[in-house]
Amino acid sequence: MVGCGYWGSKHVRALRSLDAVGTVCMIDPSQERVDSLRRSFPGLESYAHLGQALDAIDAVVIATPPSTHKPLALEAIAAGKHVMVEKPLATSAADAREMIDAAKAQGVVLMVGHTFEYHSAVWSLREMVRSGALGDLYYLDTARLNLGLYQHDVNVLLDLAPHDISILNYVLGAQPVSVECWASRHAHRRLEDIAYLRLYYEDPKVVANVHVSWLDPCKVRRVTMVGSQKMVVFDDLAAEERIRVHNKGVAQPETEGDLTQAPMSYRYGDVVSPYLVFNEPLSIEDEHFTDCILTGMRPLTDGENGLAVVEVLEAAQRSVQQRRAVDLSEVRGGLDVPELAIPRQANRSASREVL
Repeated sequence: MVGCGYWGSKHVRALRSLDAVGTVCMIDPSQERVDSLRRSFPGLESYAHLGQALDAIDAVVIATPPSTHKPLALEAIAAGKHVMVEKPLATSAADAREMIDAAKAQGVVLMVGHTFEYHSAVWSLREMVRSGALGDLYYLDTARLNLGLYQHDVNVLLDLAPHDISILNYVLGAQPVSVECWASRHAHRRLEDIAYLRLYYEDPKVVANVHVSWLDPCKVRRVTMVGSQKMVVFDDLAAEERIRVHNKGVAQPETEGDLTQAPMSYRYGDVVSPYLVFNEPLSIEDEHFTDCILTGMRPLTDGENGLAVVEVLEAAQRSVQQRRAVDLSEVRGGLDVPELAIPRQANRSASREVL
């Protein structure tokens, strides 16, 4: 486990619960962080730097600042180690492609930590789209807001938007063809702390809006999908009923031009909360990583999956700088991304955790 901060500590707990994992080593230059984690997990080995541990390990999970993802991953891959990198895979599409090429050359697993693609609520959203339960999709909207946490090396786009871009790509089973982005700096002199993205998809033809912020009084983790027949809201902060399907909508009257009628008719129906599989996404993700190592199976969130998100982020950054819509072909490198799928459920019960 490279990086023993907030996410690293969660990975340590999840990895230690897996039968396939014999030993978890902590790799972090901060002795304070190592000592803090060791109080919860006594007896764990620790190293200050990745190079010191390479002879003792088979695989690496990297949960460090994004600017360090590429050098750490390449160091591990060069030593023949399997690698999972927390989001985003890299800070540029060129770096992500270099990591993918290195993993292919060494024949090792490269996986990205797009945790929400292992979330039962997101699986349910994808099934609603695939089954046509919502009718024709009008638009999608996501919000990921909070007061902080400000990062040292990346802006709010690279910190928070990977979650929502990953969710949208997964739910729609597609990648956007163009991106518009507006971002601004307020409290921080150098890094943008609020951003709005608009992603244009062709198949299905739909627009998705993403709002991310480090500078908001309310913590929000919400995905809204609006269709011609139904509307659905996924609130990841809800203790219960994380998904609520609203049987409501609007329609134009059959006779147009009659000014005595209301311009639209409104339909109201039941609100239903479907049953969700009880799972902890991080545990499912870590178990899938070990399965891929042991069986040679291609990860559901492999390097190409991570690259698809990084390409959107790079296009969004370019859109902010040049104040225009950016076509993904401008940053895309021509790699084919396989169809995304739902992983098998874990064979054990896992505790619920709000991500």
